[in-house]
Amino acid sequence: MERWYEVVKNQWEVAHAKETSRGPNPLLVFFSSLYGLGLKLRFFSYRGMRKRSLPGFVVSIGNLTVGGTGKTPAARMLAEWASEQGHRVAVLSRGYGGTYKKKTLEVSDGNKILALPEEAGDEPYLLAKNLKSVPVILSKKRFRAGMLAHKKYETNFYVLDDGFQHLLLKRNLDLVLMDASNPFGNKKLLPGGPLREPVDHLTRADAFMLTRSGMDASAEKTVALLKAKFPGRPVFHSDHLPESIVLPRKDETHSPEFLKGKRVIAFAGIAAPERFREMIIELGAEPVYFKAFGDHHTYRNVEILKLITQKESLKADCLLTTEKDWFRMEGPLNEYPDLGYLTVRLSLLSDENRFFQFIKEKIGADGVLK
Repeated sequence: MERWYEVVKNQWEVAHAKETSRGPNPLLVFFSSLYGLGLKLRFFSYRGMRKRSLPGFVVSIGNLTVGGTGKTPAARMLAEWASEQGHRVAVLSRGYGGTYKKKTLEVSDGNKILALPEEAGDEPYLLAKNLKSVPVILSKKRFRAGMLAHKKYETNFYVLDDGFQHLLLKRNLDLVLMDASNPFGNKKLLPGGPLREPVDHLTRADAFMLTRSGMDASAEKTVALLKAKFPGRPVFHSDHLPESIVLPRKDETHSPEFLKGKRVIAFAGIAAPERFREMIIELGAEPVYFKAFGDHHTYRNVEILKLITQKESLKADCLLTTEKDWFRMEGPLNEYPDLGYLTVRLSLLSDENRFFQFIKEKIGADGVLK
């Protein structure tokens, strides 16, 4: 079933990259109907299965659409907070895009990195790099990863990365992220649209977090829609904020203001690369050339060399990419001294105290952390 989803997701990414204004592709509409039928069969087959329970508090960070909502920064934020509260935290992930074949893979033990980016996938590796004292463990069966964390690290607080569609593990809190201005895309299922499940399935969610939310009119419309369709579930607002500019080969880390007035060659292989371009423009940089690659793109030597040639011919100040992209480049690919990356963090807007109080109340109500 997981492999089936990956194939359909890849079809959507190809179709999305070639999207035109001529209306829906009839073939994609047909395959969306097949995907919907597959979903119904999947949920029906899981209905009689017993869900497994982990010894502790389980919170799922998930979404309803393909990529781009900021699950990785949200998982990092929540894991850091729970660790500061004194809970013994682990992040559990499937490891999308990773090449590992084992039943479980420890990406980090909380102190050191134990796996390569290509083994783990870029997002789990990024979490492992940024989280201190928090193990990151991968398994296609998240229960198995959780039990390893409990036995080895006495974990009692589990952050389930990209867990909304993982139906066989009980969780104490399902938090669903969505883009504030465009939460459901064209409202069509894969591959005709970005939806992994129908919108009505959000009845399984306990709370919503709007990402890239500036509290503008579009965000308010999304809030109104969620409150009307799914009453009683809190809605929180967050945004992705630039954190630092890192030039690893120069051993330099700068504030985001470093980009002001700089001529930049930028590139990204993430779900929404245009947002990366918008962010560096907002920081005052001039992207004299921008190259978008597919999500989770693995870079080849020739691609980076072409970008270096562009940088030198256009007399740009630096080459810039995202932190996730950086870890998909190895050896000579990332040796160029003017090649760096932008780190971002997820920040709750006016809802920070309310959000963490909501988590505390859920922990207290469930009584699983003594």
